[in-house]
Amino acid sequence: MNDYSSLFDLRHRLSLSETLDELLGAPLQRERQEQGQRAYLGASIIGRPCPRAIQYSFLGTPQDPGREFTGQKLRIFHRGHEGEKWMIRWFRQAGFDLRTEKKNGEQFGFEACEGRFSGHCDGVFCAGPTVILYPALWEHKVLGAKGIAKLKKDGLKTAYPEYWAQVQIYMAYMGLEANPALFTALNADTMEIHAEQVPFDASEAQRVSDRAVTVLRACDAGVQLPRIAQNADFFVCKWCDFAQRCWAA
Repeated sequence: MNDYSSLFDLRHRLSLSETLDELLGAPLQRERQEQGQRAYLGASIIGRPCPRAIQYSFLGTPQDPGREFTGQKLRIFHRGHEGEKWMIRWFRQAGFDLRTEKKNGEQFGFEACEGRFSGHCDGVFCAGPTVILYPALWEHKVLGAKGIAKLKKDGLKTAYPEYWAQVQIYMAYMGLEANPALFTALNADTMEIHAEQVPFDASEAQRVSDRAVTVLRACDAGVQLPRIAQNADFFVCKWCDFAQRCWAA
């Protein structure tokens, strides 16, 4: 009797696109794993709506099955990094004195709580055309057309409170509160540039800073912070990387 068990199951053969997606995604996933978990609470996540989700992220809690960083997700991150490089070059070509690194090559940023709360901004405008006041914090994102439409309709604070909180924290801790920050977003679909100025809000910056302290203290004490919602059907929970773990607790 012939043994056909080693033959391919043609019904489940991956397409060329799927095969390449796996091949190209694997090195990105390995690179991500090698980077390890951040040892600090980042300003980039402190504005997320749910305190428990922030706590899970800070503690390096594994994401739910199926919510891990795929090659596609990591390529989106790479798109953001490359888009930031383009914007830096375009600003400088237009005559803006945009600083993105210290003399030692490190990014501009801040540390608080003995280095346990930290962040690195995209840049600082020191001089340039008279369209903004100087010096000014610069923060940039690359978004799809829907994200740009949200920004145009509602503004940064309402459309993306996580990014808005990030800007407020940088302005506060880096001493850049005197002039509005410049937030830009590049439309990944059309290459349109959205820009808006973000004034400093001292009370909100303090609220976000206090939130960071709350998260750190809760983690140190082994206390689980509350969820944002009373049931798992809440829209924020549906998109959360830790929803299964959270609601099973």
